[in-house]
Amino acid sequence: MLTAQAVAADCPPAPDVEAELDTLIAQANGAENFTQGREASDAMWRLWLRAPDQGAQDLLDRGMRRRDVFDLLGAYGDFTALTDYCPDYAEGWNQRAFVSYLREDYAAALVDLDRALELQPRHVGAQSGRGLTLMQMGRLAEARKQMLEAVDNNPWLGEAALLEPGQPLGPEGEDI
Repeated sequence: MLTAQAVAADCPPAPDVEAELDTLIAQANGAENFTQGREASDAMWRLWLRAPDQGAQDLLDRGMRRRDVFDLLGAYGDFTALTDYCPDYAEGWNQRAFVSYLREDYAAALVDLDRALELQPRHVGAQSGRGLTLMQMGRLAEARKQMLEAVDNNPWLGEAALLEPGQPLGPEGEDI
C-alpha cells in the first residue's frame, strides 16, 4: 500500500486558475443583473471543480454524488482520499469541509476551509463556507468579516443576505 506522501507525489499540480479568476471576479462585480452575476458565479465553480487529473476528478465527482444523497460518510472518505492524493488542490479541502459542516462538525470544517483558503485565497465558496461555519460556532465578528470578503469577490452570493440589517451577520449592533 502506498503512503499518502507517495500517492501525493503522483498528483499533478492543481490547475492555475488565477487569470481566469481575475476575469470572473471582475465580471461578478461588474454584473448589472442577477443573470450576469449567476453566470460569473457558475463559471467560478467550474474553475474550482477542475481537478488536476482524471483520478482526482473521479474522486471529486463520486464524493459530490455521495454528498448529494447524504452519504456523508462515503463522501468524507472520497474527499479524504482526494486530499491525500492531491493535497495542493483547494477544492478537495473545500468539499471535505462542506461534508463536515453538514455533519455539524464545525471545528473540522474550519480546519479544512483554512487549508483550502491557504491554497486558493479567493475561493469564494470556501470564503462563504468559512463565514457560515464561524457563524454556526457563534463567532459572529469573524464570520461577518469573512462573509464581507466573500461578497467583495462575488456580490451575487446568496449568503450576502446574511449581511443585511437584522440578519445574523448584519452590521454590528443589528445582528440577532
